[in-house]
Amino acid sequence: MATMTKAYAAQTGDKPLAPASIDRRDVGPRDVQIDILYCGVCHSDLHTARGEWPGVVFPVVPGHEIVGRIVKVGAQASRHRVGQIGAVGCMVDSCKDCAACGKGLEQYCDHGKTVFTYNSPDKHFPGKMTYGGYSKSIVVDERFVLSVSEKADLAATAPLLCAGITLYSPLKHWGATKGKKVGIVGLGGLGHMGVKLSHALGAHTVLFTTSASKVEDGKRLGADEVVISRDEAQMAKHAGSLDLIVNTVSVSHNLDAFTNLLRTDGTLCLVGAPEHPHPSPSVWPLIMRRRSIAGSAIGGIPETQEMLDFCAERGIAADVEMISIDQINHAYERMTKSDVKYRFVIDMSTLK
Repeated sequence: MATMTKAYAAQTGDKPLAPASIDRRDVGPRDVQIDILYCGVCHSDLHTARGEWPGVVFPVVPGHEIVGRIVKVGAQASRHRVGQIGAVGCMVDSCKDCAACGKGLEQYCDHGKTVFTYNSPDKHFPGKMTYGGYSKSIVVDERFVLSVSEKADLAATAPLLCAGITLYSPLKHWGATKGKKVGIVGLGGLGHMGVKLSHALGAHTVLFTTSASKVEDGKRLGADEVVISRDEAQMAKHAGSLDLIVNTVSVSHNLDAFTNLLRTDGTLCLVGAPEHPHPSPSVWPLIMRRRSIAGSAIGGIPETQEMLDFCAERGIAADVEMISIDQINHAYERMTKSDVKYRFVIDMSTLK
């Protein structure tokens, strides 16, 4: 059975998002239904809604930074209770049986059966795709629902479900902690969370930005140093000194400037996905210092819960600008111009 739910959808890549009605499945034995309070706006939403990435199937309802109140749980669901605050990030299912899923790395499902919150084949509605958080409610397998503290700023918590975990996962994996020197490249929706989290984990945090106007804001967010990456003299001061650099920039650029800043055994981790490939990096700087270029995608469910708890304990949240749902197309235009500090969040009560 299915229930019609109000949403905002893109019907084609060249048309603005507009009100729509979508099917949500009835709550199954192990499902949780969430009435959505807030939904963050990610660049992935924009790229998908505009058909800029391959494999987009229209209509699309974006949104994978979802926070809301649990209003119904299935008869066999035991992880969450009605009335609690629940959250949904980038995934709503996986095979659950492979080695990766067994380790809580559902985003790397060995069988390729990760089901993303939107624009993934929906096994509950054959022939249709999943629909995301630009809607009144969502029904999700309880294993993919996260818990959020009632004390948290719920609107500012929403972006943690993508931007937060995308930075937290590589910082934890490569050991960002006291005594380590960590670089964050870019100060956007992802980068501002990288600076906050790296600082909170105790690492000496260096922000790399092309904009001198972001120096003071970078320091406010927790950067120990801010480097203008176009200034060769400033960059040279950090040569061979960083343990980890997390690059959030989603525009094609030369990576050599950053690999040269790594210590022996240092890692440049890419989390920004450019529309066009980066130029091929020089090999010798990698070979001669055993440096690595790696990638990282969001985080698994256990790690995402760990991140939410870590942020709640330390009062960490995203810097957000609240919008109503009917402002989403204008927000997309502003995002293309980097005109947001640092994440738009939709007040879903405005979806009438």
